[in-house]
Amino acid sequence: MTSSFSNLSLAEPLARAVAEMGYESMTPIQAQAIPVVLTGQDVMGAAQTGTGKTAAFSLPLLQRLLKHENSSTSPARHPVRALVLLPTRELADQVAQQIALYAKYTKLRSTVVFGGMDMKPQTLELKKGVEVLVATPGRLLDHIEAKNAVLNQVEYVVLDEADRMLDIGFLPDLQRILSYLPKQRTTLLFSATFSPEIKRLASSYLQNPITIEVARPNETASTVEQRFYSAGDDDKRRAIHQVLKTRGIKQAFIFVNSKLGCGRLARSLEREGLKTAALHGDKSQDERLKALEAFKQGEVDLLVCTDVAARGLDIKDVPAVFNFDVPFNAEDYVHRIGRTGRAGASGLAVTLVSGSDARLVGDIEKLIKKKIELEAIEYDDDRPKERINDGRRAWREGADSNDPRSAGSAHRREAREPREPREGREPRDYRGFRPATVSRDPFFAKPYEPSVSDAAPAWEAAAKVPARSGISANIKPKRKVAALFKAVPATEPTSQS
Repeated sequence: MTSSFSNLSLAEPLARAVAEMGYESMTPIQAQAIPVVLTGQDVMGAAQTGTGKTAAFSLPLLQRLLKHENSSTSPARHPVRALVLLPTRELADQVAQQIALYAKYTKLRSTVVFGGMDMKPQTLELKKGVEVLVATPGRLLDHIEAKNAVLNQVEYVVLDEADRMLDIGFLPDLQRILSYLPKQRTTLLFSATFSPEIKRLASSYLQNPITIEVARPNETASTVEQRFYSAGDDDKRRAIHQVLKTRGIKQAFIFVNSKLGCGRLARSLEREGLKTAALHGDKSQDERLKALEAFKQGEVDLLVCTDVAARGLDIKDVPAVFNFDVPFNAEDYVHRIGRTGRAGASGLAVTLVSGSDARLVGDIEKLIKKKIELEAIEYDDDRPKERINDGRRAWREGADSNDPRSAGSAHRREAREPREPREGREPRDYRGFRPATVSRDPFFAKPYEPSVSDAAPAWEAAAKVPARSGISANIKPKRKVAALFKAVPATEPTSQS
């Protein structure tokens, strides 16, 4: 099987675009998938992230669409013939850019639709007619319901990062979208991992698919150097500074587990003199695209991300990835570190491990089938290493014990030990403490009961009290509630025998 793009017999417009982009040798997934897709067969493609899956499905699809290329300006002459579905806005935008570059010398039209942005510009593009539509599932359904997109002439559908789409909960949306497509079509499913759920999806919607696997499932790229360092939660920023300085790293992704932690870490690193941007789900689409572009242009050194950015972002020559937090899902570790060491380049993946991370690191060991050795960071200053070694020992004890939570528990037990009072400060004496007085009024002692919806308001009841109660029926409504409570005699609580 050929491994050179020049021997692939692509149509001249595609071959010219590929040559301009500097493509020479195909990656394994490209070498195996492109010839199969050109035959029109369904494909299940498994390859680790960063191996060129976009070109593997885009180029053969464009080649087949060129057989019915139309130069007419009429939108009706440019129906949607190929649909590419992706889980995130960033990935959809990136794939759309790649497809536009491949098709730049053809008459084929393409566009992208995703959430977080105004639908009107997207609607205008769809109304012009497009052969290749790249979309996220939720926004595509919006356009389908608004009758902006018609999918009854789709010949090819691609489900890229299918496992991630299922993780996010897109299965119902995918099923609805696929129900709008013709049954006679070519379906391509690409994923970094093939879980049982993915296989069930494939069995339902693919017809006799050819399975292509170019790497062992969940295998990490051999070009990525993986290091695990012991660092307490308070020392992790310092550890990042040390690794950046020691390795001479200029740019890196830093992954955290929460949106709140992402924003806080980005602000802290910015205050410490590092050009930093945050990328997480609470950012608007415009903010996210600007952050990515600034990182690509070198205006930002560190891109602090949640796992929304862990899949599919193809930024060349990123030398390092930091896991500030160990990911909760071991598979996310593989996707995170796949942001570096792409296209044959070398990369560094640094994971900062605290004492309570034993179980999570153990899950990663099982997934990648490699023993993880925890190392201490050598700092440039004379800082004592006792805290580092304590964290390292606690993590290993937790990893080796039967209780995976023991490492974190050891730290918590140690933290609960009584401490001596600080010098010059007397221990607090609570003997003179008096609790707050509790009312014995039965009105306040009763549990709250919501009023019946058809009950008369209190001020109306007060207005109907007989004259002997001393309440005038002519009092103003604003004063009737107060008058009512004045009319109720105070009662003493009854004793219970």
